[in-house]
Amino acid sequence: MVVRCSAVSETVTTAPPPAPPPRERGLTRRTWTLIVSFLVVAALGLLGGFARVPYVALGPGPTYDVLSKVKDTDVVSVEGQDTFPTKGSLRMTTVSLTDDVSLFGALGLWLSGRYALAPREEFFKPGESEEEVQKNNELAFSESQTAAEVAALHYLQYPGMVIANQVTKGSPADNVIPLGARIISVNGKQVQSAADVSSALENTKPGDRIEVAFEKDGTSKSTQLTLGTRDDGRPAGFIGISPVDRADVPFKIKISLSDVGGPSAGLIFALAIVDKLTPGELNGGKAIAGTGEITGDGTVKPIGGIAFKMVAAKEAGATAFLVPKDNCQDAKQQAPEGLKLIKVENLKDAVSSLEALNSGKDTPAC
Repeated sequence: MVVRCSAVSETVTTAPPPAPPPRERGLTRRTWTLIVSFLVVAALGLLGGFARVPYVALGPGPTYDVLSKVKDTDVVSVEGQDTFPTKGSLRMTTVSLTDDVSLFGALGLWLSGRYALAPREEFFKPGESEEEVQKNNELAFSESQTAAEVAALHYLQYPGMVIANQVTKGSPADNVIPLGARIISVNGKQVQSAADVSSALENTKPGDRIEVAFEKDGTSKSTQLTLGTRDDGRPAGFIGISPVDRADVPFKIKISLSDVGGPSAGLIFALAIVDKLTPGELNGGKAIAGTGEITGDGTVKPIGGIAFKMVAAKEAGATAFLVPKDNCQDAKQQAPEGLKLIKVENLKDAVSSLEALNSGKDTPAC
């Protein structure tokens, strides 16, 4: 028997392989751009906020009424002499100087419109410390007070004298003429001002013998000196003293003002002294401000920062501003509206101009 076997077919289903684990997605290009941009901005912010620029910022500084008091002390006082009452205000003006300026700080000050940037080297010499600059400014301020006193008392016709302010070591005068001695005569010529010392030596030469008379501690002396050679190449002989003018009065003038430097308050100090030693109000009771370096003979010299000083004066309520003649061109172009400019060449000009202003007369204008 034949057994026929029939084929049985089966359908076999194959299972798919397991899926791989999902891959971690990296940062997109946009994210990286944002991160890099943030880091750049942060770096620039740090650079601008902390990086220092070689500039200083100049702007309007504080003003001081020299006819008034500061910290309950008279700015200008006279001891041992009767004084006259004053009215109104007479303001000395200053320029503020901001050092150690950051990049962003400098930009902000400049954009404010009240400040200007100037190279730091114009105010700080290479290798010069801030302490040295401060010391030099304080010395200039002290010398301006002395010059103001001499100029004011000379204008009021008080007697003056000349003293040896410095004696050069190793010079003919060293160990012969004491520091602070009053110089009476040089080379046979009477000395009434510091300039007289130089004029007395005009026709001399190194090696000449001259006579110098001086007084110290109430004792008068006369000595013979052999003149030396000057360092500046001039042919005249050299003594070795630095003569300065001083007032010869029985009273004392004191100027009390701290944290201010430079010579530019001299004119205003001199006017305050004149005002206190003469009857009436020199400024007519008005609010007056000004600036200017002054010499012992009353000459008013130009100063820096006139634009900032005028702004400070105007903001302090001044109606008129005394301007040194050589600053007039700049002052005229930058004066705040409503501030009257008065041109001065010397102390006599300043006094007569204030008197004219007080009486309603014309004053010299820039």
